[in-house]
Amino acid sequence: MDIFFYLSSGLFLGWSLGANDAANVFGTAVGTRMIAFRSAATICSLFLILGAVLGGAGTTHTLGKLGAVNTLPGAFTVALAAAVTLLVMTKMRVPVSTSQAIVGAIIGWNFYASVSTDTQTLGTIVTTWVICPILAAAVAALLFVLLRATLKVVEIHLLALDSYNRIGLIVAGAFGAYSLGANNIANVMGVFIADNPFHDVDIVAGLTVTATQQLFLLGAVAISVGVATYSRQVMATVGSGLLRLSPLAALVVVVAQSIVLFVLASERLELFLARSGLPTIPLVPVSSSQAVVGAIIGVGLVKGGRGIRFNMLGGIAGGWIATPILAGVIAFVALFFMDNVFDQQVSRSVGYRLDSVIVTELVAEGVSPEQLEPLIDRYQGDRARLAQSLRRISGWDRAQVEEVMRWAELDSFYLDPVVIHLDLDRQWLTQNQIAAVADITGRSFAHRWCFEAALADSTADWRPRPATVLNKAWNRELQRKRDYLVRLFRVESPGAQ
Repeated sequence: MDIFFYLSSGLFLGWSLGANDAANVFGTAVGTRMIAFRSAATICSLFLILGAVLGGAGTTHTLGKLGAVNTLPGAFTVALAAAVTLLVMTKMRVPVSTSQAIVGAIIGWNFYASVSTDTQTLGTIVTTWVICPILAAAVAALLFVLLRATLKVVEIHLLALDSYNRIGLIVAGAFGAYSLGANNIANVMGVFIADNPFHDVDIVAGLTVTATQQLFLLGAVAISVGVATYSRQVMATVGSGLLRLSPLAALVVVVAQSIVLFVLASERLELFLARSGLPTIPLVPVSSSQAVVGAIIGVGLVKGGRGIRFNMLGGIAGGWIATPILAGVIAFVALFFMDNVFDQQVSRSVGYRLDSVIVTELVAEGVSPEQLEPLIDRYQGDRARLAQSLRRISGWDRAQVEEVMRWAELDSFYLDPVVIHLDLDRQWLTQNQIAAVADITGRSFAHRWCFEAALADSTADWRPRPATVLNKAWNRELQRKRDYLVRLFRVESPGAQ
């Protein structure tokens, strides 16, 4: 199938995201009638596109650890399942998170592909789903108390206050829309970057629109269409259905949501704190939907809890629980049909082998050769069985066994001289990195880690730095370059020698 067909599920997911998540940045403004829906949709769409194109490097958060969808038909199906789930929840006027839908869809793929789910990562994500609305409620409550106290001291004419509040809602909503585009566009289109059909375009001297920016622009337009065509219902739920908000309370909700998202997701803030010698705040993936609902509840609690529609709050909380479950079920069923009815490969089978190099490493870690003998040089298609055998003979914890499984995973890479000459991106890679690739021209590798180790042996430009906050940007860029080379030099048949 053509790549543009596969892109359609990403566009559908973008549309669904726009229909549901626009409520998080302008729902309270529309619900309090401070801003007309048409104006809110226009501002939201504009800043969504700007955020996606200018700041949309994309945040993968910890979702990639749950399961790496390794074929394009599989990515298409996972995105489609998440989009359908968001559409169902939007139809029910329930504000939910795109990450909730994607998490469920990825776990559905894991079940279908018989890939284990990292329960520690899943537990971290689920924990943030609980902490985020609580933190947003606390911030909103504090801001609301401070604002009321300030207004008692400072006399502002009612008309002037209304004007300031309207401007504040627009500015805060625009910033929220920009952040939404920058932080969520990778969830919509990121799985298609490896097969991006676009190419860099030079507009004028010194100004280039990259292939990734074009892809993100396409996804952002889909999100904007969702905002304009189908977001009014969810905006009504967030803006006035859960709690009747005054214009000032609406402003507090938007600002509180923005603060929570910024503090828990800003790498620049983390880097600033690290360079200043201050304790850093752990970055975790958070949901704007959960943050805005939590902020509304925080304002309501300051008012004594009067006016909060707890039956609607229960429905929203139920939607948060149902979303990943529904997405997982839809993904599993859709994968079955893609695989068996449409004959599309939705997952790439992965083999495992403990060869002599890995056995040497294991023996150095204290495992006896006699214990490893039954597992040496045997192809293991069953990841769970091999992991269980390693745990039994070594007594290691889950993290240690997962590291060995990473070593044992079979892949196949051939450093084709023709590909290096014609396709290698010489503007992105450094001269030392290009030289390291040239040094291993013509070689084959049976494991990804062997391929990466060969590059690292040649130059420090291919070596990750210690995992500190200050080195995070370097290591993230290095990982992107490694993934690029993996896609460039991978061959279909595993087990190269």
